[in-house]
Amino acid sequence: MELIKRYRTFISLAVINALIVVLYPSIGQKSLKITWSNTLEMLSVIPPVFILLGLLDVWVERETMMKLIGDRSGFLGGTIAFFLGSAAAGPLYAAFPIAGVLLKKGSSFSNVLIFIGAWSTTKIPMLLFEASAIGWKFMLTRFIVNIPGIVLIAYLTAKLLTEKDKKLIYDNIRSKNK
Repeated sequence: MELIKRYRTFISLAVINALIVVLYPSIGQKSLKITWSNTLEMLSVIPPVFILLGLLDVWVERETMMKLIGDRSGFLGGTIAFFLGSAAAGPLYAAFPIAGVLLKKGSSFSNVLIFIGAWSTTKIPMLLFEASAIGWKFMLTRFIVNIPGIVLIAYLTAKLLTEKDKKLIYDNIRSKNK
């Protein structure tokens, strides 16, 4: 029963996909093709991310992480978190397990949000593509506007969450890593 509860979303989507195949075969075939393509993409991204997470977890001491991007790291910590997110490669869903490890290792909540914000909007490959497709002026303008936006959203979110909310997030991370 626990297995069904854990995978209820996956099971529901599989049933819906099967119904679409039966009721609307042409749409169902397209749906299965897209599902297969997304599954292959995830399988190509997730294993390297988890290998890197394992290495990060083992090689980087908690004290080092706290010093670099912890609660008392200040401007330098936010800058490091921003550059880590900007230098990342891969889809946004790969950022969340990394964010969990960063929180587990003692990173400040706002710096982890900066990391996620940078990953989602300022990745270097995306900026280069944008510059070549739309132009350097647009890319630089968007990039410069995004920096304070990311920081503002991260700090506001960290301030607006109650200590109870943050504790729930940290407890959830600890329980997943046991």
